[in-house]
Amino acid sequence: MNAKRGYVPEDDMNFSEASIKDMRSASRHLCYLINEGYDLKQVSTFVGNHFMFSERQRLALMRSVATKEQLKVRKEKEKNRVFGEEVWIDGFNIIITLEVMLSDSILFLCQDGTIRDLAALRGTYRIIPETEKAIEILLGTLEDLGAENIYILLDEPVSNSGRLKSLIAEIADNYKIPLDIQVLKAVDKELWGKENVITSDSIILDHCKSWFNLMDNCVKKQNIRPLQVWEWQKEIQKIS
Repeated sequence: MNAKRGYVPEDDMNFSEASIKDMRSASRHLCYLINEGYDLKQVSTFVGNHFMFSERQRLALMRSVATKEQLKVRKEKEKNRVFGEEVWIDGFNIIITLEVMLSDSILFLCQDGTIRDLAALRGTYRIIPETEKAIEILLGTLEDLGAENIYILLDEPVSNSGRLKSLIAEIADNYKIPLDIQVLKAVDKELWGKENVITSDSIILDHCKSWFNLMDNCVKKQNIRPLQVWEWQKEIQKIS
């Protein structure tokens, strides 16, 4: 049975065509305020209350936007290829997003070009029917891109991290790629300062030396079009 990772029944209403239109309108207010120095979480509450958004809608907006400075820095650090290079992968972050994609749940195209979801990990994780396919897409895409040394880092405090490591290792036997899977207590901090990081985690993107947008490759290969809940603006066009 499909576990529909990252989906709740209310999403059909939360992200209807009419709701997306309202969210794009709200994103203008949100972006203006955060670029004026206001806290994103406080602003999302203020704007969300004004538009009477649900928690899911507010979370989608929060995950989709960034300040002009953040967008500029992230764009400057983005790599367009990883051929012949080592890559460092935020394992749960990427695999869960791939599971969401395979579950036909909602993905979002964010202002910084990343693909994000609404799946809340919060320390708990279980392997679902889509997990194996998600790992195959991850490894197959990296093989196609010609990455030479691949490090997949999994958070030790998250449940079933050991089982996921074993499953990745088992599936990796079918691919001709050098792979190192590590279960660590603090994956985020380990990725700070690394080159060719693969994640959509905003804090890691802001601290790593460079990053690669693997999920963009994956959704395009699967012919999936993520939702865009923010309004395209001229200043963002200049950065992109």
